[in-house]
Amino acid sequence: MLNDISSNQQVYLVTGYTDLRRSIDGLAMIIQGQLRLDPFSSALFLFCGRRRDRIKGLLWEGDGFLLVYKRLDNGQFQWPRNEIEAKLLTPQQTRWLLEGLKIDQPKAIKDGKTGMIY
Repeated sequence: MLNDISSNQQVYLVTGYTDLRRSIDGLAMIIQGQLRLDPFSSALFLFCGRRRDRIKGLLWEGDGFLLVYKRLDNGQFQWPRNEIEAKLLTPQQTRWLLEGLKIDQPKAIKDGKTGMIY
């Protein structure tokens, strides 16, 4: 599921620590209350706990929420730990994140006009 995210799908990474015991309603409250975003949009919101070996994703599908949970067998996600905010990821950053890399690759070639990373 997470590896098959389409390139036109908006993906938000929610920085900081999230208590992954929260369910759909708790995560939707973070999106709406703290981040001031719409949990009913078609965007995928990704959350990570303290151990960084598991993430939860919340996606509105039009008729209900889809809650995705991924636990790594070994390794950790390179998750930004600054204050809670939502970062809109590019498709490349999403791939990097799910492959265990940092979303900010200083040696990546950036598009000169938009500043987007490819």
